[in-house]
Amino acid sequence: MRTILNIIWLVLCGFWMALGYVVAGIICCVLIITIPFGLASFRIANYALWPFGRTVVDRRDAGAASVIGNVIWIVFAGIWLSIGHIFTGIALCITIIGIPLGIANFKMIPVSLMPLGKEIVPLP
Repeated sequence: MRTILNIIWLVLCGFWMALGYVVAGIICCVLIITIPFGLASFRIANYALWPFGRTVVDRRDAGAASVIGNVIWIVFAGIWLSIGHIFTGIALCITIIGIPLGIANFKMIPVSLMPLGKEIVPLP
């Protein structure tokens, strides 16, 4: 079932959402000081392509630097990516088959707002 949902996700919204994360990651990597944001953005782009069967957990070793970084991320890229998830989730929830995909989009909003200090792990 996860594979079917991932394929439908990839066709309907996964490619476009991942593309947004890749663009944000490239912009962050061009600026030298924001490379950690770019790497986090690329990690989330991978997650946005194939989200079912994986989840986001907090890293225990994340400290104050990740909190400060998340505040900077929210201002420059996080708010725009989360707005994309909101609109895509609403559009997907209009159809019956898109409801699980819309819910998955809404679940990705917290990681799109605060990616530092998070880790993407496979579900058991």
